[in-house]
Amino acid sequence: MSAHTTTTGFPYRVSRVMDATAARAWEAYTTAAEWQEWFGAEEGSAELDVRVGGGWKCVLLGPDGGRYPLGGTFLEVEEGRRLVLSMAVPGAPDEVMGVTFEEAEGGVEVTIDQTNATADACDRAREGSTMILANLAAHVEG
Repeated sequence: MSAHTTTTGFPYRVSRVMDATAARAWEAYTTAAEWQEWFGAEEGSAELDVRVGGGWKCVLLGPDGGRYPLGGTFLEVEEGRRLVLSMAVPGAPDEVMGVTFEEAEGGVEVTIDQTNATADACDRAREGSTMILANLAAHVEG
């Protein structure tokens, strides 16, 4: 368990095996131009400073046409293998999310884990993380 994750609250974990290498999935997740493409961020809004203490931010474009600013800090960076980052969403408490990249049969398994303060927040985060993994898979497999 990471020093930045918590054991209290409502945890979830979602994974997806993608037809790509761990290095390719890592690159797509940690390069601002690529990340912006598959994450659904407004063009030119993504900034990623992938190092411990470095920040990240973007403006997410919602299906309703809304613009949603997101951001946070990289708390842990295990090059090519794991990221732990905070997520600041306006109007909600900050959350901490882990993303792991592991070689697996058939490609790379990318796992997102997070513990949320409420069951409702956990359900929304799980849904968002499932979408993140689907978008990342489409990007690296395409």
